[in-house]
Amino acid sequence: MVVENGLTDDATDRLFHALAATTRRDILRRTIEREQSVSALAAEYDMSFAAVQKHVAVLEAARLIVKRAEGRERLVRADPIMIARARALLARYEDLWRARIDRLDALLAEPPSTTPGTTTGTTPTEGE
Repeated sequence: MVVENGLTDDATDRLFHALAATTRRDILRRTIEREQSVSALAAEYDMSFAAVQKHVAVLEAARLIVKRAEGRERLVRADPIMIARARALLARYEDLWRARIDRLDALLAEPPSTTPGTTTGTTPTEGE
């Protein structure tokens, strides 16, 4: 149970699982723009209302969205705090990879080293 950027391993798994589906990313994008009812979200997809509800439930479990009741409707909005955590987590991974690439670039830029007892640039001649 490693905690990275305020997220446990399980929370990180839920986050990446939620973002793995195109429909869920689209729902998240739409709820960043404005709060919407689940019915309004479902109207935009060629799938059942229940299928959209399942996508919303996955996003809610990952805490990427918040759902609230208003009368008979369930309104959904993106959670900017969790989106910021996800962005920070991805930035951390990017920083790790950039540091690896920088180290590799530095290693490749070093002149070749010589092993004791050998010389560079010469080839043995016959009879040596």
